[in-house]
Amino acid sequence: MKRIFTSLLLAFGAAGIVGAAPNFVVIYGEGAGWSSSSVQMDDRNPASKSTTFKTPNLERLAAAGMRFANGYAASPRCTPSRAAVFTGRSPAALHMTFVGDGKREEAVLARVIAPHAVMELPDSATTIGELLQRAGYATAHFGKWHVGRENPAKHGFTENDGANSNGGPENVAAPNPKQALAITAKGIDFITRQAKAGRPFYLQVSHYPNQEEKRGGGGGKQRPPEGNADEQMGITDQTLGQILDAIEKLGLKGSTYILYTTDHGTPGRNAPLTGGKGTVSEGGLRVPFIVAGPGIAAGGCSHVRVSGTDVLPTFAELAGVKEPLPKETEGGSFAAVLKGGGNGVVRRPREEFVVHFPHYDKDAIGPASALYLGDWKLVRVYETGERRLFDLSKDLTERNDLAKSQPQKVADLDQRLTSYLKAVNAQMPNVNASVPVGQRPPEKKGGKGKEKK
Repeated sequence: MKRIFTSLLLAFGAAGIVGAAPNFVVIYGEGAGWSSSSVQMDDRNPASKSTTFKTPNLERLAAAGMRFANGYAASPRCTPSRAAVFTGRSPAALHMTFVGDGKREEAVLARVIAPHAVMELPDSATTIGELLQRAGYATAHFGKWHVGRENPAKHGFTENDGANSNGGPENVAAPNPKQALAITAKGIDFITRQAKAGRPFYLQVSHYPNQEEKRGGGGGKQRPPEGNADEQMGITDQTLGQILDAIEKLGLKGSTYILYTTDHGTPGRNAPLTGGKGTVSEGGLRVPFIVAGPGIAAGGCSHVRVSGTDVLPTFAELAGVKEPLPKETEGGSFAAVLKGGGNGVVRRPREEFVVHFPHYDKDAIGPASALYLGDWKLVRVYETGERRLFDLSKDLTERNDLAKSQPQKVADLDQRLTSYLKAVNAQMPNVNASVPVGQRPPEKKGGKGKEKK
């Protein structure tokens, strides 16, 4: 049987891949920030790790591979970030910029009106699952899907456990630890079967939020308080260890790339960074990003900026996929950086990296976009038209706004931002002229209700 699969693989190779095909495992964490683990994400900054919480298996992965000090989610929210990882396209281009459709009852009272966000991953978007599947890979996704209601099989993930959102397949308030253990067991079973068959594989294990159900005085369910990062990281780290053990036991360590990252920063504080989930500040966007695998020097740290949009082109290059990438791909491959000791450049269609978040959420400034170019970060605030400018090489906390002292730099970066948003046909918020500047949408009576991730 193994010979049959090997022959099939060689046949696929003639059309899609070159040479021995490596395996890929993506562990996608839920809402954990840059400094949420005991891995020091930046070798130059001791504050880029937790001093109180231990994640021994993430330390194990980092010791075997490379940390990216400048690893970014494509959005400060779940659905947009996940769509970007799957497709190599930005949330702005996909119009998947939020976790809801933007139909807010209080929208007429807001200073700007947010656009309606697409909630279903478009059929026209090629995913990493489809790309590798056509190259002879077995593909699987287990855990939180959250990019629509269509079954993941429709988007190239043959084996899956459904189009699950925060509540998991049972749609409960607290899916963990049950589902964290369950999706890990399914993933290990998948890679075990592929190893026996001699077939390369792509596996994504996506974790759920670790929301503990609490009861109010009247017996009704209340939304759990945010900031449960340590508990979330604990179960993620535990299951990561199980997967690492399985890969070693199956003899796949030398042929398997393993990526760990998260969909956005933690809610609330992300010291030493400013802001968190739902903001375009560094605390909402800069996330842990660790890759281990063949050809990657152990214990390395790269300062090259990478993001979730770069995963598809990177894995395609590492797999030797000969099929051209979709012309809409915005990410670039960092394969050369992985194999070059952390040095090199990521060649993307555009030099800048943009996060477009035209929605009211957790940021006091309201809807905003951020553009990164080198050490510079420009933030455009849609409520006021304000531009903010930061030099991240000197001001990681974003406390020193240089916009007034660097007007030409602001103008240059702002022009780049406008050009990019037009090029991808991004949906823009519209100014509501009847509302005074600075007025915010009021909260609904009875609280916010259960939050979408």
